[in-house]
Amino acid sequence: MTNGMGPLRTGSASDPIRCAILISGSGSGMQAMVTHQQTHLDCGHRTVLVISDNPEATGLMKAEQLGIQAHCIALPEEADRTLRRHLHEQQILSLIQEHQIELILLSGYMRLVSADFVDHWTPRIINIHPSLLPAFPGAHAHRDVLAAGVEVSGCTVHYVDAGMDSGEILGQRRVPVFPGDEESSLADRVKIEEHQLYPEIIDRIVS
Repeated sequence: MTNGMGPLRTGSASDPIRCAILISGSGSGMQAMVTHQQTHLDCGHRTVLVISDNPEATGLMKAEQLGIQAHCIALPEEADRTLRRHLHEQQILSLIQEHQIELILLSGYMRLVSADFVDHWTPRIINIHPSLLPAFPGAHAHRDVLAAGVEVSGCTVHYVDAGMDSGEILGQRRVPVFPGDEESSLADRVKIEEHQLYPEIIDRIVS
């Protein structure tokens, strides 16, 4: 893989940036992004591909209902973890190249991508995370927020680097944490902000 892809061109409604969204679960953030793209006539980005590592991801069906090509690329059955990750990412990369993707958006994608993958796609790979980074990185942000007893959480859109939710921050929204909150209630409130922030940040980047 080469080192970085260079800056993103400016997208327009007539020639939008071609996006792939990577998901692992329900795809609610993907659905919000695609709905934004399809309802804003001046939007300069368009999702043309959704990929999941999870064959049970309900977001795949949502993508198809929205008219987006959706593919599951499950982890290969390979004992060596490093080789398994490499083969998996090569399959993803092949599909992304086939669809002439210009920007990768991670949205509830629960796998860490490799340093090689990041190096190839920098700065065209972006993630949204359900906490106010750099606080509470990782897969269990809501649990960790509640365990810490903080009064404010939120969400963060950031460039992806080789670390765990450690890339340059592009935007954040704050969400109060209420007494008696559970992970599900906090997650629902944070998702409302995620679904507004992510399209807003991508609008800004492509323009």
